[in-house]
Amino acid sequence: MVPQILLLLVGGVVADRWSRSRVMVWCNIVSGTAEALAALLLWFGSAEVWHLAAMSAVCGAASAFFAPAAGAIVVDVVPQPMRHAANALLKIGQNTVKVAGPALGGALVAAVGPGWAIGWDAATFFAAAGLCARITISDGRVKMRSGFITDLREGWSDFWSRRWLWVMVVQGAVVVPAWLVGYQMLGPVYGLRVLGGAGPWGIVVSGFTAGLITGAAVALICKPHRVGVVVCLGTGGMMLPLTAMALTSSLLLLVAATAVAGMGLAMSMTTWSSLVQERIPPERMSRTMSYSTLGQILPVPLGYLVAGPASHAFGLRTTLAAGALVIACAAVIPLGLAQVRHLSLTPEITPEEADLEAEAARVPR
Repeated sequence: MVPQILLLLVGGVVADRWSRSRVMVWCNIVSGTAEALAALLLWFGSAEVWHLAAMSAVCGAASAFFAPAAGAIVVDVVPQPMRHAANALLKIGQNTVKVAGPALGGALVAAVGPGWAIGWDAATFFAAAGLCARITISDGRVKMRSGFITDLREGWSDFWSRRWLWVMVVQGAVVVPAWLVGYQMLGPVYGLRVLGGAGPWGIVVSGFTAGLITGAAVALICKPHRVGVVVCLGTGGMMLPLTAMALTSSLLLLVAATAVAGMGLAMSMTTWSSLVQERIPPERMSRTMSYSTLGQILPVPLGYLVAGPASHAFGLRTTLAAGALVIACAAVIPLGLAQVRHLSLTPEITPEEADLEAEAARVPR
């Protein structure tokens, strides 16, 4: 996390200055090389904790460059009317891998050992580099020869000038730590103490992932236009699993709550990505997204540090209830701003409608 946080803004500048597909290629090559070295150390029995920490640091640094490039390359590759569908398809693929990836990784570790599992991971990075190298785009972005600090300032000015954007990033900076602490950190503790172990908690995780896939599929079919309302409702839905854990011991109710939360999260993330790609100029997209991402992940380490002592001092259920309340407040407050409530996607215009509008424009009044 530390290299990613330190280098994220640099990654945004790089992805706006150079070819985003090449940035993605080299990030995959760097990560694949780090993973391959770790696999060799594991195979020969020479791996130590600091080796694996260094590998993680290299991969974290690479992700700081990869994320801004990958988040913005959709604008370079996909025409505007098709971007919402493209974002939904990306979410379906990513969420499906969240189910299959851990299962495959666990099977590989059990069958052939961690060295081969890390080696397979390295191979997937190199395969991804090959796929990214096949992305050929006509880059129409105007690249001004300005200094690095100037580029950073320009990205910050663009980010700060959009009130709706930084308000929603502040929302994410509150919600993301509360969610990660409540669901990913304290959730397994709840599964062990209340549900009876990893088996029932695995069902809960599967419910959440099923919701993510379903929500992305729904977003592919329908394109909501009230983006601010959809994002806030989807964010508010993330309080449901924490509320269920705080108030009940019912596995069925918890699975239902996580499924609804996953569905809302996938729909809101897909819709939000489409809005940002529509509103932010392509030549500044990566820098703006890097500021947005940094704002949301900066508080995460602090949340992890506070969660343990808080759960010991106030109890597990009380801490989960507090997290649910924080998410609910963060979801509702931005709707008090008219600029957020009225955020909307531009309706798609069919070729026939475009021809009719052009014909009407030529008719003298």
